[in-house]
Order: sequence, then structure tokens, then C-alpha cells
Amino acid sequence: MFFVCHWMTKRGRPLVALSSAECYTRTMDARQSKLLVAIIDQFIETALPVGSKRLLEAGEFCCSSATLRSEMARLEDEGFLQQPHVSAGRVPTAEGYRMYVRDYLEPSRNEIVVRKRFESLKEHYFKRKDQERVYEAVSMLVHMMPNVAFAKVPHKSLVYYLGLSNVLKQPEFQEDPGLVSGVAEVLEEHLSTILDCIEIDDKVRYYIGDEHLLPQIPSCSLIVTEYVVRGQKGVIGILGPMRMDYAYNTVALELAVDLLRAH
Repeated sequence: MFFVCHWMTKRGRPLVALSSAECYTRTMDARQSKLLVAIIDQFIETALPVGSKRLLEAGEFCCSSATLRSEMARLEDEGFLQQPHVSAGRVPTAEGYRMYVRDYLEPSRNEIVVRKRFESLKEHYFKRKDQERVYEAVSMLVHMMPNVAFAKVPHKSLVYYLGLSNVLKQPEFQEDPGLVSGVAEVLEEHLSTILDCIEIDDKVRYYIGDEHLLPQIPSCSLIVTEYVVRGQKGVIGILGPMRMDYAYNTVALELAVDLLRAH
């Protein structure tokens, strides 16, 4: 139901014309306000029509069920609630929601829960972004050289690698098919463990031939260094034939680390 009421000045002239909802805001008592809020809160939580029995069971009201039904009927008459069918409880209308957010909404009541959920999702978001950045750095490296580029991501034992097709084009691998399978085995099964066992810091380290304890690929070299993303350390490096261009690869690796550090 909607009507227009007029609030009068002392001289009896209308000061302003208000809708039914605005008029009711001025006359709604504490219990009616509390009732509207309770019904909307319960409906938001359950998506079920709210009846007087459930409200009393919640322990928020010290009155009879008949009193609550009477107040609910008045809120319905004023357009703040509606009854889906005769035997059902009430649900809020758009007008009820408008009053709720305008006059009674208390965001701070849920702040702790919301912030906890947000922080959890934010950390997940940043970890995913960290992984994307590392993958992009590896992708950039592999487009700069005929070798395999790889990185171990913070928070995980996962190692990204790209560029296996690059090394397969090198003469060493075309002449020795066993070397190809050795590189594939190292990348798929052993690289993460190897990186945990060798010395890695913020300097570029070189492990050449059998020095880096890779019996599967003794004619290959490994260049590795440390990078830092949001305070978390990871490893990034290059794997290729012993004949690789060490000077070029060293500069490329350092630039990739600077790129990760810059964001």
C-alpha cells in the first residue's frame, strides 16, 4: 500500500510530501524496526519465508507470537513485507530492503568475518599472480635463447619449464637421442630435487658437466640464481648443452630476476 502524507509547519502548511515508506520511518517504533531487520537478516541467510515462530525461537523478542504476527501484518500493509502464500511467513519487498540498507545496515557487524575471508582470498590471489609472473619470466627467457628455461615457484615444489623443443634442435641432441630422453627425465622427475640440493643464492651459479651431479645428462650445463617475489624466494635458471653461450645467458637471467623484483 502506498499513500502520501504531509508533515505540517506550525502554520498548518505542508512542509514536504513523503511516500508511505518515508512516513513510516518517522513513526516506526523500536520493536517494528528490530522486527524488520530480523526478518530481512533471516531471509538473507535462509532464503525461506520468516514466521513468528522462528523469530521467537531465535530469542530476540520477548512478546507473544500473536503480537509479532500483528506487527508483521502492519509491516506488510505498509509495503515492507509480503506473504508468498497464506500459510507462509513473510519475505522483504524491495521497499523493505531499501529501508534496511538506508536506516539499519551495519557493515561493521560482519567486518571481522568479511576481512578474514578477504585476506584468505587475497593471499590466494597474490600467490596465483606470483605464479603467473614467474611463468611469464620463463616464457620470456625461452624466447631469447635456444635452451630450456625453468623456475621453481615460492610456496610450491612446482617447477615450470619451457623450451625443450629448443634444445632438441641443437647438434648435441640430434647426434645423441639418449641425451634427449635424459633431459626429459631430469625435467619431469628430478629437477625440483636437484635444485633443493645445490647451492643457490642471489649470485648466478654455474653447474657444468658432471659437476652438477646429473648423470643422465653429463654433457649439459645448468645456470641458476635466486629471485624474490613479495619477500618469497624462488629459483630461476637455464638448462642447455655445455656449449651454451654463458655470457649471453647470464645477462638474460639477471634481467629476468630484475623484472620479477621490479613488480
